[in-house]
Amino acid sequence: MTRWDGTNGQGPHAVFVHNIFTWGSDDLYGFAAQRPLADGFRLHLVDRRGYGRSAGAGRSDFETDADDVVRLLEGLDAVPGGDGSGAHLVGHGNGGVIAMLAAGRRPDLVRSLALIQPSAFTAAAEHPVVAAMLDRVAASAPGDLPESVTPLDFLRASTEGIGLPMPEPTPGRLRAVATSMRERPVWEARIPLDPLRSAPWPTLVVCGTWEEAPEPYRAYVGEPLMACAEFLGDALDARVLRVPGYYPHTQQPDAVNRALRQFWNS
Repeated sequence: MTRWDGTNGQGPHAVFVHNIFTWGSDDLYGFAAQRPLADGFRLHLVDRRGYGRSAGAGRSDFETDADDVVRLLEGLDAVPGGDGSGAHLVGHGNGGVIAMLAAGRRPDLVRSLALIQPSAFTAAAEHPVVAAMLDRVAASAPGDLPESVTPLDFLRASTEGIGLPMPEPTPGRLRAVATSMRERPVWEARIPLDPLRSAPWPTLVVCGTWEEAPEPYRAYVGEPLMACAEFLGDALDARVLRVPGYYPHTQQPDAVNRALRQFWNS
């Protein structure tokens, strides 16, 4: 867990839940670029189990991670200096699924929900683009990888294999990749939308436009994520923000931070 607070313990809480291959304060895929928001909010950047500075716990699982986020929200609700109105909750990719599950379980602990390209594919399964992706991956869960595939192999295939530069394979990165390789497939998540739809707080969905993404990455990942964002915007009556690029909060941090600040202050 990384905490950034420029409010002297007086600002509203904001909890961030990261995606695969990363950790809370990571510069490349995590939420390092959101640090300027600490001038008005108390930021809590989760390291999910097996990522960053958190201990491992066997196979990573979105249900367990959602329980962890709920426990964090419960703890923050009791922290002196708060107003008892809950925490702003932000999730990216698989972290968006975890944030949705946590918010659905304890909507009373949530102040707002922001989803950055959430991998909530089963919730949007009726969209034809998402349905095609689910059919494609049904028999290829990362947990089925041969024992001979190393984290470095997987990192290279998941980046260079779809036209992206491979990040430096630091020990922290390779640990995150190893956990991601064993992570329970996110398309097994069953996300109840009714509690989110009926919640009294607002929802924001942020998505890239993906024009500059390598074609294999756009086709395999970007199109389903854009379809998912479109579906959730309608299903949750959420505001949808589209920004250039394919990693909104790291490639367009000023736009995303501005949107989050306005959203949280509204």
